[in-house]
Amino acid sequence: MSDPQLDALAESARNRGLKLVRSRVRTPGKRRFGKVGLTDASGKPVLGVDAKGPTATPEEVEDYLRNLGAKDWGASLDVAVLPRKRKPKRSREAANDTEPEPKPKRVQPPPPKPAPKLKIREAKPSDAPRLVELIHFLGHEIDEKAVRRNLKALGKTGELPLVASLDKRVVGMCGVGHRIVIHRSAPLGRITALVVAEKAQRHGIGRMLVEAAEERMRDAGCKLVEVTSNDRRTAAHAFYRHLGYERTSIRFAKKL
Repeated sequence: MSDPQLDALAESARNRGLKLVRSRVRTPGKRRFGKVGLTDASGKPVLGVDAKGPTATPEEVEDYLRNLGAKDWGASLDVAVLPRKRKPKRSREAANDTEPEPKPKRVQPPPPKPAPKLKIREAKPSDAPRLVELIHFLGHEIDEKAVRRNLKALGKTGELPLVASLDKRVVGMCGVGHRIVIHRSAPLGRITALVVAEKAQRHGIGRMLVEAAEERMRDAGCKLVEVTSNDRRTAAHAFYRHLGYERTSIRFAKKL
């Protein structure tokens, strides 16, 4: 794994409150060359670290970090889940001739509230108010009327954005487009916007939206997908690198 890829891995570890430890061995073929590991903020080993240094491969660390976010959906959005009640212990009856007390009737506890279900689908007009909130969180100013107008136009071209809904509440959005360009033999796919609500982050929703967008563009015949990310969004850069995206160019823009 190259240095930029290891840097992205380190950024992914930091986003989860962990630290990536790299081997100091620089000679290929020697033991521990290219090995990495994870520790917590206090330096306590979490994965692939012993007294002599890191022992894990970058792929093992990457797989661990990818699966680390698979937590209960309800916890991320303050959705209460009732604790499981233990069965009361039966008291031992005294060995005498007294009349035993009647056993209390067992009351069944209410069933636990089911965890929220995540669904990826196309955006619809009724999502407009929530999409305005997400777009504002992304840093763009737009009103509900403009969002509804854009949804109508994108519906005609078959390029409606994808949304992630959790118990029918939209918590993420991914804009998807594809077009024919003169210098490529296949349509060019593009992720035009990607945002996940703050409380729903760190649970893999962004990754699922990107994967769904890639599948749609693949079905449209695209051989390449590109995405633009603001220079100041370093965490987003690490996220895209983690999903296999590479920096290929610098974008220029001019207001008209």
